[in-house]
Order: sequence, then structure tokens, then C-alpha cells
Amino acid sequence: MTHKPLVLIVDDNSQNIKVFGMILKKHGMNPAAANNGLRALEFVKRKKPDLILLDIMMPEIDGFEVCKRLKQDTEFSDIPIIFLSAKTEKDDVIAGLELGAVDYVTKPFNEKELMTRINTHLELKATKDELKQSNASKDKFFSIIAHDLGNVFNGLIGLSNILLEKDVKNVNELMPLVKKSSEKGYNLLKNLLEWSRVQTGRIKSMPIQLDLKSLVYQNISILGSQASSKQVTLFSEIENTMVFSDEQMLNTVIRNLLSNALKFTPREGMVKISAQKEGKWVDILISDTGIGIRPEDIDKLFRIDESHSTRGTENEEGTGLGLILCKEFIEINGGTIRVESEYGKGSRFYIRLPSS
Repeated sequence: MTHKPLVLIVDDNSQNIKVFGMILKKHGMNPAAANNGLRALEFVKRKKPDLILLDIMMPEIDGFEVCKRLKQDTEFSDIPIIFLSAKTEKDDVIAGLELGAVDYVTKPFNEKELMTRINTHLELKATKDELKQSNASKDKFFSIIAHDLGNVFNGLIGLSNILLEKDVKNVNELMPLVKKSSEKGYNLLKNLLEWSRVQTGRIKSMPIQLDLKSLVYQNISILGSQASSKQVTLFSEIENTMVFSDEQMLNTVIRNLLSNALKFTPREGMVKISAQKEGKWVDILISDTGIGIRPEDIDKLFRIDESHSTRGTENEEGTGLGLILCKEFIEINGGTIRVESEYGKGSRFYIRLPSS
């Protein structure tokens, strides 16, 4: 469903609000209204609009003061404000723009001109938001490299120094640690490479008809030792089910999600994967009896700009990129992914992919 921009109309004239509202609806937008400055500020705190059409001459506090307060609040300062006023003096226009408004339209106005300006500033805001998200992603990307690779190599250097000492008697105890640290570094580099290829458009989806049952059993075999070491029951209930997806990408997704479920499932727990066809879609469910996810952390799981990496039930470490890759790969293949979880009672990852 296409997003309908929420535009807040702030005007003490009810007829003006009605006219503006009809125009916005006609052009596919979602209008909201406040008949004075204080109510406008209260509305913005409840629901942040995409743009504000703001009158100047109003009782209690005028439009200039509303604009000033919003621009002083970092949470709302990025909302584009267009003054819509009968005040036509150049000094008023300059004052409005100096307060941070993006535009100034005088009444009476031309509908086409007004909508052109509204659309222009909505597009500029969308571009700015995308750039902000992109910059946050890059910051997170380099943070992961600096922090996680630093930890890996510090560990390897420390273990290497111990092994280089003379008369080391616990070589056999240290070698598994060297192997574990090396594998973590390799997995991190592999995930970083895959993610960067997605971001730069250098990886393309090549969807084909896949036997989901066979693909899942291959991954269960690969993860069998991980499950056995924790005495976790890992199994599939999938029967003959065909799905339309890039094989390598779906392999990565299934392996990451099953491995993640094993990581957060305590000993003698259970991890299960099932699927069913729903019309033109295949719904895949990966559930576990693990520790679950805190409500405040669920929204962070698939975001590169949010730091979220939790140790498993036996102190297993992750890179924080596995689930982000899953989301990228599923969406590239025309599907969706979401998670439900109750802290302390396990998690359920839902994937929906085309069946043909």
C-alpha cells in the first residue's frame, strides 16, 4: 500500500481547514487539522506529520511561535513547515524563512502551485531521510568493522603470543580457541562482504523453483553438530513444497535463522521449521523454545543503524549482521520477514516468499 503523507493543517478558520483538507485528499494525502497553535504542538507530539501547513495570525500563540518551538526541538525540527498566510509583506516572508520554514505561500493561493510546493518539499524530506538512513548505515557498518574485527584480531594475537612462548603445556587447550576466533573473523568478513554487495547493487537475485524440503534438510545437516552439542532438537515438518527464490540467498537466510534459533535456545530445547502454501505464496515459520527477545529489541533486529548483538545461552557471539542480511535477501526476492517473540518464551520468525 502506498504511503499517504500526513499533512497537518494549522488554521483558526474552519472554512480554510475544510478547503485545504479537500484539496489534500483529492491529491492522495491524509489531512489532519488543528485550529490553534497549542493544539498543533500537542498533535505533533502524539503523531509526527510529514509536513505542516501553518497559518501565522492565530490566537494564544501565532504561527511564528509554533514554528520556533518545533525547530528548537530536535525530535520535530526536520518536519517541513510551509507558512500559508494572508500576510504578504516581505518582512513577514523573511521572518518565516529565518525561523526555519521551507516555504511561504500567500493567500489567496493557486491550488496547482500549492500542491507543487507541497510535493516538492515532501520529496526533499524523503530524500533527506534516505540520506540520513544511508549515513547511519555506513556509520554502523564501519563501527562493526572496527569493533568486531578488532576483537577477533586482538584475540588471535593474544593466543598466538601464548603459543610462541617456550614450554607451553596447554597447546591442545588453546588450539580450539584459535579455531573459534578464526571462524568468527571469517564469518564476520563473509557477512560484511555480502551486505556490502547488496548495498552497492553488485548482487542480483536469480530466482528459480526450489524444493524447500531438500534445501532445509541440507541446512539441518550442516547445523547438526551445533544442535547436538547443545542437546537441542532441530527438525523440519516441511513436506513437498516449491518456492520461487534465489537458491544461494535462501540458503543463507535459512541457515542464519536456524543458527540464530539454536544460539538462543537452551539445552534440551527445540527448534522447528515448517511451511505451508497460501495461494501464490509460501509461508515459512521458524520457531524455537529459546529465551525470546525483549520487546524493546524487536524493532532493532533488522536495522543496520541500531546496535544489537546478544550473546547466546552458552555465551555464543554473533556479528549483528546475520538477521539484517536475511531481511535484505528476502526482500530482494519479493518476500517479507517478521518476528514475534515473548521474552522468556521463545521466538517465531515468519517468512513469506512467492511460490512461483
